[in-house]
Amino acid sequence: MTRPRPQLFDRLPEQYFTNLFATVRAAAARDREPLVDLARGNPELGPPPHVVERLAEVARDPDPRIHGYAPFSGLPALKDAVVARYRDVYGVDLDPEREVAVIPGTKTALVDLAVVLADTGETILLPDPGYPDYPSGVALAGARLEPLPLDADADFTPEWDRAPRADVAAVYLNYPSNPCGVTVRPGVFEESVRFAEATGAAIVHDFAYGDLVFDGRAPQSFLATPGAKDVGVEMFSMSKLYGMAGWRLGFVVGNAEIVARVDLLQDHHRAGIFAALQEAGIAALTGPQDTVEERRAAYERRRDRVVEALRGLLPREPTSEGTFYVWLELPDGVTPESLLTEHRVALAPGAGFGARGEGWARLSLAVTDETLAAGLDRFRLALA
Repeated sequence: MTRPRPQLFDRLPEQYFTNLFATVRAAAARDREPLVDLARGNPELGPPPHVVERLAEVARDPDPRIHGYAPFSGLPALKDAVVARYRDVYGVDLDPEREVAVIPGTKTALVDLAVVLADTGETILLPDPGYPDYPSGVALAGARLEPLPLDADADFTPEWDRAPRADVAAVYLNYPSNPCGVTVRPGVFEESVRFAEATGAAIVHDFAYGDLVFDGRAPQSFLATPGAKDVGVEMFSMSKLYGMAGWRLGFVVGNAEIVARVDLLQDHHRAGIFAALQEAGIAALTGPQDTVEERRAAYERRRDRVVEALRGLLPREPTSEGTFYVWLELPDGVTPESLLTEHRVALAPGAGFGARGEGWARLSLAVTDETLAAGLDRFRLALA
């Protein structure tokens, strides 16, 4: 084809994870001892058995209503299940018809929300350090990216006084944080609501790791903050809590106007989500929740193992109050690249999470205990 690509492609940032996984694969292929991969945040356990069984049961049903187009906006029973969870677990009341959008995974929502919130040239603030796929949504919306610095010396709280205030269309937040592993500090959500009220910006809270919190903490939804639904939405994902990352099912909940925009955009470029998958989502949300607690406890136990193994070997204590990551400041002379090439252990380089990630690395706990132990042995050797 001789016609040049649309300029849209020139705006796209480098895809961090595509490049990271390619680098790790290339290193693993070298003829040396097997590589230990602690870089990837992919749940190591699949969904609860009753969720898989529900998917199979519905998929086997020959009823054409199952295999035809599902309602574009999602099954009402699935929205009801999300509403019940938010009421019972997070203390938030939602209207299932006006305040819940069903989406094919929250990564899709990252882009959709940027598109429905920002006009070309308007500003979207992204946390720094923050999830590397956030900039993709900004680029696809034709918006302008500005960092919202997170202060490592203040538990990675936003430095609101350094944030621009003109033409800000949206602010993305993420607690528990990927990559920083921190839970939200008192006052952060309240201050974000005040910022939105003062600037007209929308708040987008990424709650993908909501229930995966440690040390007796309780999950904290942004929408439980007074005034939150007036200014923003929250993304809730089935991927991390239920091991359904590959199933692609999530939700945008909160402000009715923003939810309506997401639904309208979906009407134009998608045709609903397979009904059997939505029924499986209902089974996950309304069925036994013991596997969620088992996952959370396993990640906390592995976090403890990492902290103990690395105690005294890093410039500061590793950070992990939730998610399935540990955020590490590396000592001088140790880099993710040297760990990969010299010690055959892969961590996610912090520089890919923003300018403030330089000199840091993210270690994944979403691996088997045996893999984690092998990786920590090599990491300790490198630090020693």
